[in-house]
Amino acid sequence: MIRFRLPEFITRHVLFALIVGSMAGIGFVLFLVEFDHISSTEAFCTSCHSMELVAEPYRQSSHYLPESGVRASCGDCHVSEGVFAASWDHLLGAKDLFAQLFGPDYDDPAINALHLPEGAFEARRWFRKTDSRTCRRCHIQDAIAGSRPATLSIHLEEAKGKTCVDCHYNLVHRPVPDEKTFKRDRWNRMIEKEFGLESGAADALLAD
Repeated sequence: MIRFRLPEFITRHVLFALIVGSMAGIGFVLFLVEFDHISSTEAFCTSCHSMELVAEPYRQSSHYLPESGVRASCGDCHVSEGVFAASWDHLLGAKDLFAQLFGPDYDDPAINALHLPEGAFEARRWFRKTDSRTCRRCHIQDAIAGSRPATLSIHLEEAKGKTCVDCHYNLVHRPVPDEKTFKRDRWNRMIEKEFGLESGAADALLAD
């Protein structure tokens, strides 16, 4: 009868540590998976009133009310696939929680709208940096036939060297101009008119 013998350097204490460490590692990964699942839902994201304001236009969009019935939630668009990549995105997103707690009063609709462009620009930069990988979970570029005859050729030929968000933005949240053409003064005056603020009030709110 052949008996399996462990190397001499693997003592009972080392073996115990390996078993406990492995179980802890598996438990930690399972925790990350569950945390990603919960924290990527619309209910979790909109638990802050400021994000509820951002979600209102989303609920009128084709991503929330699609003809296919396949709904894209917050995490589907804003969180990378894979447990470790997703965990990293959630870690980076903690800065938004810090801003919510210690920054301007984002629960105020006017202040929320004033700060919206910077959030939109940051999100678009992230999509470009990641080559719109969350978009590509659902949209296969060489299969986008569309209703117009030229749709597929546009995505195969004219879209070379571009990523999804270069052409497709303002689809889900409140429309914000392209960063290259954005005019802060014009945006401030628009928000003042929308919320009935005095002239110059938007500049003062941003300065606080």
